[in-house]
Amino acid sequence: MSALAAQQPGYLGQDHARSADGMGITVSYWRDDESAKAWRNHPDHAVIREQGRGKWYREYSLHVARVERGYDWQK
Repeated sequence: MSALAAQQPGYLGQDHARSADGMGITVSYWRDDESAKAWRNHPDHAVIREQGRGKWYREYSLHVARVERGYDWQK
């Protein structure tokens, strides 16, 4: 799905993290709410989302937020 998301209008990128016990998170970034909604409604994404709900997830949370600023730092 990451490759498909990257092809969508308004896609800005993703961040992923996974703990040793398998708990994971993916954050996707979109130019605007309309782009994010279009991804939510994409037919291929909807099929995979439903498969995930039936096969892998007991629950999940989704948060929609606006990022005002971001930066990285490395030593």
